[in-house]
Amino acid sequence: MKIAIVGTGYVGLVTGTCFSEMGVDVTCVDVQESKIDNLKKGIIPIYEPGLDDLVHRNYKAGRLKFTTDLKECLNEVDVVFSAVGTPPDEDGSADLKYVLEVARTIGQNMNKYILVVTKSTVPVGTAQKVKNVIREELNKRNVNLDFDVASNPEFLKEGNAVDDFMKPDRVVVGIESEKAKSLMERLYKPFMLNNYRLIFTDIPSAEMIKYAANSMLATRISFMNDIANLCELVGADVNMVRKGIGADSRIGSKFLYPGCGYGGSCFPKDVKALIKTAEKNGYTMRVLKAVEEVNETQKGILFEKLVKLFNGDLNGKQIALWGLAFKPETDDMREAPALILIDKLIKAGAKVKAYDPIAMCECQRRIGNKIEYATDMYDAVLDADALLLVTEWKEFRLPSWGVLKKTMKQPVVIDGRNIYDRNELQEQGFHYTCIGK
Repeated sequence: MKIAIVGTGYVGLVTGTCFSEMGVDVTCVDVQESKIDNLKKGIIPIYEPGLDDLVHRNYKAGRLKFTTDLKECLNEVDVVFSAVGTPPDEDGSADLKYVLEVARTIGQNMNKYILVVTKSTVPVGTAQKVKNVIREELNKRNVNLDFDVASNPEFLKEGNAVDDFMKPDRVVVGIESEKAKSLMERLYKPFMLNNYRLIFTDIPSAEMIKYAANSMLATRISFMNDIANLCELVGADVNMVRKGIGADSRIGSKFLYPGCGYGGSCFPKDVKALIKTAEKNGYTMRVLKAVEEVNETQKGILFEKLVKLFNGDLNGKQIALWGLAFKPETDDMREAPALILIDKLIKAGAKVKAYDPIAMCECQRRIGNKIEYATDMYDAVLDADALLLVTEWKEFRLPSWGVLKKTMKQPVVIDGRNIYDRNELQEQGFHYTCIGK
């Protein structure tokens, strides 16, 4: 079976590579020549554990190809996945120009039946727009060709994307015809051998499922952060509260960890887009508006705790940051809480020295040399007035507190992810602050 994946970003490259690992003949397409050239040389544009080896192996085996020209492979493939970006527009809605451009190219150049599958996260109604654009281009050519559209939203977690794709908890596919269903069943069959998790729906429902899933997870995070902030005021311990409510089978324990806000490429963008979709249809998503508001406030909570600790004066203070990426196991800094924190610290006159195992090059690309970049986690805390844990990388979990105590100017730790033991740090002579205690 031959397929094309348009877009070699996070979703497209993981999708194409994992399909090729199962024996599918995959051509990955991207308009950026430099990216395609690098991929052919084995240079991967994103950091994702396990992806490098899969790309190299399948490219060498000839199952994974890279090109800048979608037209050249349309006569060979049965399915085209559109995995191009859908960045937020100025009003918060998803910008569909790249998705529709792919549809336009297909309509202008297809010569046989093709199933066009939207993999990007797109608002309800996008598949119909794709269908209309393809049909419009075919009509301009006076060509009457059969084709189908489908929606196949991705549910990949950055840092665990390869496993998520190879062993999915569910695969959602929105279809309109039995032919499209048959093709998608055949394509996903290798991933379903142990447990059939393929869910077929109508297309609008599939498009909505992705937004609803991410918005629910974002809601749980903001809810728990709201509860954590109240716990501090009333003297409760949010970790105990989290365990108590998570033990309820109706609630469960996932995504109930308080912290300094969510970021990344999905949650912020998808919550905004769903709010905007509702507005365009005359409805107000009141819960999601609150979710977004809580999260934006939470991104500043570490700064507020630091300001309070130093009586409002951070001018000239040396602040160490552990973690820059929005979550561990990725270099993604889109909507990362660290960016908000750094901006506030610099404006307050503080000096910032940061360390992240993977994301420092990405941070430097975004903000340049506004901060100092440490060579390791212990270099970051040298002469620091305070250490702020922003991203819970594994190597930060068991630091040598004795070394920190000797090298820091002031033994102050603000834990933005609640991974340390208050009693242990206080016994070592640290002033320790976390979220929700």
